[in-house]
Amino acid sequence: MSKRMELKAEQVAEIEAARVKNKNKNVERRLLSVLLYGQGVKREEVMLRTGFSKNHISDLARFYRNEGLEALTGNHYGGNHRNMSFEEEAAFLEEFRADAEAGNIVEVKDIKRALAEKLGRETRSRGHIYTVLERHGWRKVMPRSQHPNKADEATIEASKKLISE
Repeated sequence: MSKRMELKAEQVAEIEAARVKNKNKNVERRLLSVLLYGQGVKREEVMLRTGFSKNHISDLARFYRNEGLEALTGNHYGGNHRNMSFEEEAAFLEEFRADAEAGNIVEVKDIKRALAEKLGRETRSRGHIYTVLERHGWRKVMPRSQHPNKADEATIEASKKLISE
């Protein structure tokens, strides 16, 4: 069984100071849960006050013990990890745009292959290239195989007979 976490006076002061400066409610909940748990409040009580599960409270305490206050207050979500800037993506897609405007069929697999060559590695997933295309205002346009209101073959043959008479 693991040893229960106990906070020293300077750690309590550090967390309280962070709570005063904080404006993010999710960070507040993390700070409060570690503060309460470190002061001897049972996980069940902390769970009721913060809405975190018992296991998550233990995880937060471990993160604080190993990594410090930054583990609770820092932004852990990196956001948009693009391989190129918006301008670089636009320049890359420009050669394909010329083909598309000329009436040629541009396939996503060709764009993906060219992107992999430019980056020197494969992209994470097929959806990545669709995200790039959407970001630059591209949309999927396919020629349809037949008109949606096309008459059936019997009607077409009947009209041919009417015209030839």
